Amino acid sequence: MSEYIPLSVPCIRGNEWQYIKECLDTEWVSSVGKYVKRFEEDICHLTGVRHAIACVNGTAALHIALEIIGIQENEEVLVPTLTFIAPVNVIRYKRAIPVFMDCDDFYCLDPEKTIDFIMNHTIYRNGSSYNRVTGRKISALIVVHVFGNAVKLDTLVELCKERNIFIVEDAAEAIGTYYLEGTLQGKFTGTIGSVGCYSFNGNKIITTGGGGMIVTNDVAFANRAKYLTTQAKDDEVRYIHNEIGYNYRLTNIQAALGVAQLEHLHDYIEIKRRNYDYYQQAFAKIPGLQLASTSPYADVNYWLYCLQINPDEYGKDRDTLMTICEQSGIQTRPVWYLNHLQKPYCDYQSFHIDNAKKLYDKTLNIPSSVNLTVAQMNRVIEVLGENAEK
Repeated sequence: MSEYIPLSVPCIRGNEWQYIKECLDTEWVSSVGKYVKRFEEDICHLTGVRHAIACVNGTAALHIALEIIGIQENEEVLVPTLTFIAPVNVIRYKRAIPVFMDCDDFYCLDPEKTIDFIMNHTIYRNGSSYNRVTGRKISALIVVHVFGNAVKLDTLVELCKERNIFIVEDAAEAIGTYYLEGTLQGKFTGTIGSVGCYSFNGNKIITTGGGGMIVTNDVAFANRAKYLTTQAKDDEVRYIHNEIGYNYRLTNIQAALGVAQLEHLHDYIEIKRRNYDYYQQAFAKIPGLQLASTSPYADVNYWLYCLQINPDEYGKDRDTLMTICEQSGIQTRPVWYLNHLQKPYCDYQSFHIDNAKKLYDKTLNIPSSVNLTVAQMNRVIEVLGENAEK
């Protein structure tokens, strides 16, 4: 068998060793140190957001985001069904209730259906929006910028502002993605809503091994996020805590890795764009296969590539092709199982979900690492091509 080709792994090619060695040499290895502050400042510089608070992972960032906007038990939060489960789980951490929305053709939250739900299936009274079916207050909308694409937020931002619904952006997969047109032109994903969240897990375009970032333009939210992620210390010397806090701090070592990775983000995005184009041209020649388009209104980071399979033309379905790839030493994966069908969530309300089901059935994520070689891409293309129905 040829070498194993992983789905998405880190690319270490810059100052990572130097910065981490400095942490070890100076013994600043834990949650205090210059690289934590520098990483936060660098994220602000990249995105133009005013405040950034580093934390242990993207899920922790989302949890704190719901804490600082004040989500209460039994309030509802709109969330897409097609996403990694983290933004859904954090809703239940707060004992709030998810309401599941469909996705658009770019795997992101469908803005038109979401607007339809808010306009026609909620009632606005006394400064809040309420679900006509359940009667519960709808306090927030979590939008997820999936696979590096960008949710089309222009109209949703205005509507949610009118209806007093907070927008929390899960930009875990979309660091570096920004809008090209409309009222959001030039703005980065994660910086549009009240709070945004990034992830630096090992499979992301840049990594800290594990790690996350909370970003906001609201100083009160920023201060509260810092307070809650550092165990809610009211007196650090005497260990006085007036609220329940969380040990969600990022270590200096992890931040040092993040600083070094961030120095190459623009280069990494350009490499992934080039690889996307290479794949796209090749799959256009194989009947029944195509690489999913990216959101045209944004400059995206191309985090994971989505191969779409038409079984009638290709001759095999997604699961069969996934097995063939695994046997050939190529790691692939389906899109996440839809969350409104997951056992913990199948009894919660969902709204006109159909496109997510179609995309789930026909999509396979294929190797997308920054350090993917032409030879490796050719191997992927060869395996997929030779298994097409002749």
